[in-house]
Amino acid sequence: MEFRLSPRQEEDRESFRAFVSEEVAPHADAYDQAECMPGAVVKEIAERGWLGAIIPEEHGGGEMDPITFGLLCEEVGRGSASLLSILTVHGMVCQAILKWGSSDQKARWLPKLATGEALGAFGLTEPGIGSDARNVETEARPSDASYLLTGRKKWISFGQMATLFMIMAQCEGKPTAFLVQRESPGFSTEPISGLLGFRSAMLAKVHMDECRIPAENLVGRPGFGFSHVAGAALDHGRYCIAWGSVGIGKACLEACLRYTSERKQFGTYLKEHQLIQQMIARMITDISAARLLCLHAGHLKEIGEPRVIMETSMAKYFASRAAFRAATDAVQIHGANGCGSEYPVQRYLRDAKIMEIIEGSNQIQEIIISKYGYH
Repeated sequence: MEFRLSPRQEEDRESFRAFVSEEVAPHADAYDQAECMPGAVVKEIAERGWLGAIIPEEHGGGEMDPITFGLLCEEVGRGSASLLSILTVHGMVCQAILKWGSSDQKARWLPKLATGEALGAFGLTEPGIGSDARNVETEARPSDASYLLTGRKKWISFGQMATLFMIMAQCEGKPTAFLVQRESPGFSTEPISGLLGFRSAMLAKVHMDECRIPAENLVGRPGFGFSHVAGAALDHGRYCIAWGSVGIGKACLEACLRYTSERKQFGTYLKEHQLIQQMIARMITDISAARLLCLHAGHLKEIGEPRVIMETSMAKYFASRAAFRAATDAVQIHGANGCGSEYPVQRYLRDAKIMEIIEGSNQIQEIIISKYGYH
């Protein structure tokens, strides 16, 4: 299938690219070293309407089509994978509410999420559970007209900054989803530092000690937490990560094209060496293939095709692997310079590795893809 962007999509892509090139990429290494994303950057993203990109206009959002949103994720990923994660996790909360939230939950939260008045984070992963998400240990106990949540979450992107958390818990033995506000009694967060990648994604541990939330904050119904609510959210997250991985690959390619055109070894520019050309050729091919998988998944989302879950997993699987290969080669091409802070390729390598793990590791994607193959 041939994909052609519409004139509007081309225009939006150029707008995304200009913003990232001017406002994000030049500062991304500094944010990475400080392990902090300035609130002003998130505010700028919100003011541009990008936090509400997938939210319908009736709820104050931009109602961006899936491919345009993917182009946004690609460009933000090119500049900063850490900043991409706010589009990912915030969007996961939006998507879960859109698909499974009550009319009251939609009316209350979607307008706030669209403007950034509320900032979303997704609380699924736990210290001792990892990818076994169906068996989370956080417990929710009914109490009068509320629920008491007790448990721990870890590796929560933008958990230091978020104000509304989608928390997965066991409620009477059934995986269940809840909306939890930061100011809820018994709720607290703890910053995580010293990460390999995504250093400025403001990751946090979440602690809940009989955290009381109103009954109307239950999303869907008991037992729907993983199969329905988390499933919708994770599909959105994988779509974001797939496109963001294309962005990292593109950043690696651009860095290598510059470097090999300026650096000489043995009397000739690096770009004249055939082994360098081999690595550049693989980058170009991998990035093009990954983008096509992402475009295909976006098209299926647009038309409501049921098999989009598998196609999104395939896109995330291939694109994240391609990004890591590109980043590994980019560091190799830069040599010793690629290992220092003067060049961003070392950040691309660290962030690309994280892309192979988050929103379901690549091994989880292999299980999903192979199961669909037998159907």
